[in-house]
Amino acid sequence: MERVFIVTEYDGTDYVGYQYQDNGPSVQGELQNALTQVYKEEIKVTGCSRTDAGVHARGHVSHFDAPFHIDADRIPYAVNAFLPENIAVKSAYYVSEEKSARFDTKGKRYCYRLYTGRTRSPLLSRYAYYVAGNLDLAKMQSAAEYFAGEHDFASFCASGGSQITTIRRIHEVLVARSEQNPNIIEITVSGEAFLYNMVRIIAGTLLDVGQGRILPEAIPTIINSCDRRRAGRTLPPSGLTLEEVFY
Repeated sequence: MERVFIVTEYDGTDYVGYQYQDNGPSVQGELQNALTQVYKEEIKVTGCSRTDAGVHARGHVSHFDAPFHIDADRIPYAVNAFLPENIAVKSAYYVSEEKSARFDTKGKRYCYRLYTGRTRSPLLSRYAYYVAGNLDLAKMQSAAEYFAGEHDFASFCASGGSQITTIRRIHEVLVARSEQNPNIIEITVSGEAFLYNMVRIIAGTLLDVGQGRILPEAIPTIINSCDRRRAGRTLPPSGLTLEEVFY
């Protein structure tokens, strides 16, 4: 057996999430089916994280144990032939057998996108949350600075998670207009690990700041309160993309 890491891009709109579930199609299930077709025996895949239903990925990482050797640069072509159009393996590489896509991660980078055009855009609705009206970008950027560091993020955790502790370390939160479309505001969150719906709640809180509902200087108080009711709304999954995983 040889262990392989694969980097996958997918549109999560039509899936119950990354992880295999009995109640609908999953990205993990599609990957396992495709790999089983390639290797002609059952292949199990382990992912770096379990993205929720409707969440997308540009650089999700998984690993599997290959029963025979295929050149790494040919694996994406072989697997993609059996995948639906909304999932694609972008690259593959061999690693030592003890390496884990899940347990060896050093951090992840997510991006939540807000679309602030004059009218909603059907072509962007799968990938960005539409917000009517202008947002105060400067205030959002000021508020974002308070999230960096190690904090108890209980205020930014939805119920239903399985975490042992709500303490997490965030490297940075950045708010900027997209270089491709100035009507899109990108909220980029990088950190070691995240709580259930944490990035979507951070994005919802920063949206409230941009709309004047929350003051930027109130963020430390919200964090220290450990009270979910003090933070902003949980934004829909469609605006969230897992951009990169660090090892």
